[in-house]
Amino acid sequence: MKPSILIIDDDEKLNNMLKDYLSDFGFSIFTALEPGEGFKILGEKLPDLIILDIMLPHMNGFEVCKTIRKTHTVPIIMLTARGEVMDKIVGLELGADDYLPKPFEPRELVARIQSVLRRTQQDNQSGIETFGRLAIDYKKRAVLLDGKDIGLTTNEFTALSLLAKNVGKVLSRDRILDALRGMECEAFNRSVDITMSRVRQKLKDDPKDPTFIKTVWGAGYVFIGECLADEA
Repeated sequence: MKPSILIIDDDEKLNNMLKDYLSDFGFSIFTALEPGEGFKILGEKLPDLIILDIMLPHMNGFEVCKTIRKTHTVPIIMLTARGEVMDKIVGLELGADDYLPKPFEPRELVARIQSVLRRTQQDNQSGIETFGRLAIDYKKRAVLLDGKDIGLTTNEFTALSLLAKNVGKVLSRDRILDALRGMECEAFNRSVDITMSRVRQKLKDDPKDPTFIKTVWGAGYVFIGECLADEA
């Protein structure tokens, strides 16, 4: 089946151009000119990825992203008209998986889409790994705490699963950032810290007294796991 993409952007000319261009790369495209229409499509058919503009009528892209994240973990690439660092920070904090400043080359957008979808699929291996109250289901790409799915985004799951597969080993920010390839690390190097902060919030993990993820100042992060934390 073709990967499906929902584009939410009020620029009809851009939507039509991207629909034609991305279709040539084997994607099935749905477009919406305003958030309400996007939510309707999202309710009828969950896409594999969403391309979301920040400047939208009635509700800005940040609010749309926040609303989507309440019920869905579908990957989101945000389009920023100015490409400002603050826009990127807010987008990441709300759960966006990548961002691309306008104007952009369509081929670069294709590369970003392929990178995000690759990260979504690369951990689709069978098996569930447990660490005390925490369970990581690699096949379903779900993380459960006390039996409840905590709803990690693509980037958050990728970061946590990388740490969990290297339990007890300190991983540098560069190593984690490499796993999150697709982020503009040259222009914005706080993406790892923001992603880890969001993971900790969803795990209800106190950085000062960690149960799962410990910060090693000047070195990076290490997954200690609940059982290891109890033994420390």
